Amino acid sequence: MAPLLKEERQELILNMLRDSRQVTVAELSERFDVSDVTIRRDLRELAEHGYVKRAHGGAIATPGGPTTPPVIRRMNHERQYKEAIAQATTQLIQDGDAIFLGAGSTTAHVARQLVHHKDLTVVTNALNIANEFSATVEVTVVVTGGILYKPELSLIGHIANQALREVLVDKVIIAIPAISLEAGLTNDYMPEVMTDRAILEMSDELIVVADATKFGKVESALVAPLERITTLITDDRVETTLLERIRDRGLHVIVAEPEKVQPAV
Repeated sequence: MAPLLKEERQELILNMLRDSRQVTVAELSERFDVSDVTIRRDLRELAEHGYVKRAHGGAIATPGGPTTPPVIRRMNHERQYKEAIAQATTQLIQDGDAIFLGAGSTTAHVARQLVHHKDLTVVTNALNIANEFSATVEVTVVVTGGILYKPELSLIGHIANQALREVLVDKVIIAIPAISLEAGLTNDYMPEVMTDRAILEMSDELIVVADATKFGKVESALVAPLERITTLITDDRVETTLLERIRDRGLHVIVAEPEKVQPAV
């Protein structure tokens, strides 16, 4: 097993906690082939961010808390696939468009690919995405208000929802933590869901960006059925048969290949 980056290892630990609600230092050390000291450091960092609660010999999931690492730390996880998806996404955006760009690490990569577009209006509820355009003269940025959801650096809640209902855009581009043929688009953080639904009302054209790790998962709250998506952009690790079943549901599916990514200018 190739050594994992700390961020990758911690994300896998959180995935294990979603399923079993508790983990031990011994089992994590054996699974990831690292020392007990390394695992204890991982658990301490996750506890400091409120994702887990330390317990004797391991950790348990924090009741009601998010189980996703902070967006900034996820930027390098699956990076080559996220960059490929981002580059494919920017091919759908024209100069002069008005778009909504949602929170997430993949959408942050999309933002980095869009900084050279001209006469572009970007509406977002994500502070890190707004910051990507801070030095770009040709892009107008509109940021919603709201309550700061720190793991995603996103603004959610009643104020954000009201602001989103005041704006219409040509295209909505969002990431999503879970996609399932049966359950559609789902989210694991209930307070974020109403904001997600308000975002979908901004345009009929919905572009969902999701790497292969998001497929086959079902979280606790429904955001929208699969058919609400106009275009799904993913990477080449998703099974062909699954993509064909998604296309049969009427979605336009684009498969991005990391080896074809061009260096950003």
